[in-house]
Amino acid sequence: MTVLRRRRVSAACLLAVLLAGCGGPNDPRPSVTGATTAPVTAVDGDYDPARFATQVKARAAEAAVSPRLVMAILYNESYKPHDPELERQWQELKPNASFGVANMHKAAYEQTRRGRAFADRAWRELPDDSDLAIRAEAWYLHDLAAQLPGKRAGTLTTEELLALGYNTGPGNMKAFARGTKPGIQAQSYLDTLHANWGKAEEALKPG
Repeated sequence: MTVLRRRRVSAACLLAVLLAGCGGPNDPRPSVTGATTAPVTAVDGDYDPARFATQVKARAAEAAVSPRLVMAILYNESYKPHDPELERQWQELKPNASFGVANMHKAAYEQTRRGRAFADRAWRELPDDSDLAIRAEAWYLHDLAAQLPGKRAGTLTTEELLALGYNTGPGNMKAFARGTKPGIQAQSYLDTLHANWGKAEEALKPG
C-alpha cells in the first residue's frame, strides 16, 4: 500500500470514528476552550493531552482556574480525533458541532472571547491552534466559576461543578449546585473526569 493510500485510508477511518463519537454522551452540549503548538492530529498517532502541559499551566494561571481541571477536561474531550481537516468536514455535515481539542461550540466561544485578549480570534481557528482552544477553555471555566451560587447543597466540589458546567451548561451547573442529582450522561462525564484526575496530575508534574 502506498503512503498516499495509507493516509487516505487513515483519514477515512478517522472520519468514521468522528461520525460515531459525535453522537455520544458528550454531544450536544454548550462546552467550550504561551506558544502555539502544531495542529493536533490523530493521524500521526500522537494525541495525548499531556503534550499540552505547558499551555495548560500558562492558560490556567492566566484565567485563575485549576490546571488539573483544565487538563482533565482535555482528557475527557479526547474521545474523538482532533484532526483539523476532519473536524471541518464533520462541521459541514453538522453545523453546531464543536471545534478544537477542548470541543468548544461556537456560541460558547463567542461569549467567552468578548473583552478578552483573544477577542479578535475566530472560532474556526480552534482546530488549528491548540493554545487558543486551551485558552478559551480556561476562560470559559473562569466564567462558569463566577456563576456558581454562594450557597450550595449536595456533595459536589467546585471542580466537579465546573466540569459539569463545561459539559452541560451553566444552567444545569447551577441546578447541580442547588442539589439536583446529575443525570446518567452528566454522571458519566463526571465518572470519566474522576478517572482522568491521575492522568492530569501526572501530565502536569515538573519535568
